[in-house]
Amino acid sequence: GVLWEPGWFRPPAAGQRAALPAARPSGGSSSGTMGQTDIMGTAEDVADQFLRVTKQYLPHLARLCLISTFLEDGIRMWFQWNDQRDYIEVTWSCGYLLATCFVLINLFGQLGGCILILSRNFVQYACFGLFGIIALQTIAYSILWDLKFLMRNLALGGGLLLLLAESRSEGKSMFAGVPTIKESSPKQYMQLGGRVLLILMFMTLLHFNSSFFSIIQNVVGTGLIVLVAIGFKTKLAALTLVIWLFSLNLYFNAFWTVPTYKPMHDFLKYDFFQSMSVIGGLLLVVALGPGGVSMDEKKKEW
Repeated sequence: GVLWEPGWFRPPAAGQRAALPAARPSGGSSSGTMGQTDIMGTAEDVADQFLRVTKQYLPHLARLCLISTFLEDGIRMWFQWNDQRDYIEVTWSCGYLLATCFVLINLFGQLGGCILILSRNFVQYACFGLFGIIALQTIAYSILWDLKFLMRNLALGGGLLLLLAESRSEGKSMFAGVPTIKESSPKQYMQLGGRVLLILMFMTLLHFNSSFFSIIQNVVGTGLIVLVAIGFKTKLAALTLVIWLFSLNLYFNAFWTVPTYKPMHDFLKYDFFQSMSVIGGLLLVVALGPGGVSMDEKKKEW
């Protein structure tokens, strides 16, 4: 909300001042700028109030949303055991035993990782295990060659990076009385990497057509994801993206409206829970802030 900051305007030397005309701000420009500032200030106040009310619950909700796609996929491995095993066996010609091992790894790896994360035990090991699951599925299901699904998997990895950064923060809070010089670089760069990867999900939602609604959606969405990536007005931008993505998710991925016997049901369900995981990552950004490598943090030094 600051219109002028030190260093932006330097007054002329004493001998030059008489030659310069008096500067008068334009009424329309000034009122427009003040109006934009008031709207931004009001939005930030609303976001701050929301954070104050939900600060005790938001990290828990964020973690639950983040692991939801792994939880759903692990349960699906149990109920679609034969289908998943047969698919891997036929696609890779790897035999019954290796296909069964693949399903077992996905089943226990995902459900076990979710339990550890929700119980706050060995969170870092659980995150690394889920990273391995993402990599394994990317190769096994040939996601590597599908740009849209690859970007969504990378966005999911971004959420896990933020969760990993949060677990490092909690580990250090045990030594709250010990003075530290600066936040550790690994955590800062994990938060940066997590933010950048999260925005890949929104890039898959952009629609390149000439309709008015699509143009507005693309412009606003692009602006918000850039703000999150560079870490400027991060909490407000991330909270806005949460609301936007949740609304789109309910509208476009309403798998409960499609009969379970239709293949579209599983596709929509997969997309729905992947989007919920990215929402969880964004909620972590809202709860914890952007980290040290961000414009919000640098503004404090300016």
